Amino acid sequence: MSAATLPIAAAPPSPRWWRSRTARRFARHKLAVVGLVMIAVLIFACVVGPHLLPYDELYIDLRARFAPPLTGYHILGTDPLGRDIAARLFSAGRISLLVGFFAMVLSTLIGTVIGVVAGYYGGRLGAVLMRFVDAFLSFPSIFLLLALAAFVKPSPFMITVIIAVTSWMEIARLVEAEVRSLRERDFVLAARMLGLPNGWIMFRELLPNAVGPIIVAATLTVARAILLEAYISFLGYGIQPPLPSWGNMLNGAQQYLDKAPWLAIVPGVAITLAVTSFNFIGDGLRDALDARSDLS
Repeated sequence: MSAATLPIAAAPPSPRWWRSRTARRFARHKLAVVGLVMIAVLIFACVVGPHLLPYDELYIDLRARFAPPLTGYHILGTDPLGRDIAARLFSAGRISLLVGFFAMVLSTLIGTVIGVVAGYYGGRLGAVLMRFVDAFLSFPSIFLLLALAAFVKPSPFMITVIIAVTSWMEIARLVEAEVRSLRERDFVLAARMLGLPNGWIMFRELLPNAVGPIIVAATLTVARAILLEAYISFLGYGIQPPLPSWGNMLNGAQQYLDKAPWLAIVPGVAITLAVTSFNFIGDGLRDALDARSDLS
């Protein structure tokens, strides 16, 4: 058989994502796995839980006011109006998790675009953009958040936008530093020599090589956004009753701490679990995406 007719060996198939080295490193991070399981449980409970309960989050039963946990069908008790705490917790979780997720998406988008442009062009444009970032960072984010929330009509959409507007700066600085370190690499110089447009080089060549730190920062941003939503809702500037959120559930519970402590304990535990779990996931992703990690 001549060399021309020899069969060409097929390339070995790429491993499935769950068999990749990154997935294996993440799986070795026990706290990250626990965090991922907890977030999956929270999401499942918030999506399915309200459909499994006999009461919705707005049903009022004045005869069952301040019922403690495990009273009849009220597995987590009731509030001062006799509303089921479990139903309100799950419905509030939908809002708090959605606000956290979409705030993360929007803030990551803003920070990534500004960081990529500033890091790639550098010079005067990069300096102007980064001084713009520094100007936002010079304001305490909590005060900036409250100031913006005080002037808009509170709704889940507006709270999401406000949190995103006050949370993109750290991502912008991270992306700018990553892109600045990559822009003189050989593959970027080759793309320039081929005459590829700057937009292509920034978002098709440089950005994929900086995606690891962005994913980690985005995961941690979800935790921060959930905390910020709870904070401003607790102060009365966020999600407004009767629409429940974990923050305004804490706000309504503060005057009943001695009489009905479960009103504060239940949403407080939910916030703690969500924020801690996302932080654990972020730590696990940081180690898994770092080839120099000790977990490899």
